[in-house]
Amino acid sequence: MRANLPKKCFATRIENKHGGGVPDVHLVWDGLPCWIELKVSKGNGVKLSPHQVAWNTSYSARGGANFILVKRSVERDILLFEGDMGASLLNGGISGTEHARFTAPAPLFEALRPRLLSIYSAALRPAS
Repeated sequence: MRANLPKKCFATRIENKHGGGVPDVHLVWDGLPCWIELKVSKGNGVKLSPHQVAWNTSYSARGGANFILVKRSVERDILLFEGDMGASLLNGGISGTEHARFTAPAPLFEALRPRLLSIYSAALRPAS
């Protein structure tokens, strides 16, 4: 992933050996931050801990931008899930959870940038 980062994108890998559910990567792309949990799957299941599901759900519920990125080892594609999809992903697997599919990192990042803009634009709108 690091080798394919767009310009003006800075990523920090988080080494969290104590649990707590904090995602693997903190990304700042031209001023727009997000968190990404990285997973690899050989089949339909994705191994997420209850702490990871709780952290991602809570962060997303408060307007944060966070995602679960799954690389499938057999199909060799990349799947992007919204952060609030952790419980659904844990219970229903890949096939039971809405996601975007990419064949390479470049299209993934092309789709991620507008999603970040949408999340932060919504957060900045005045409350009615």
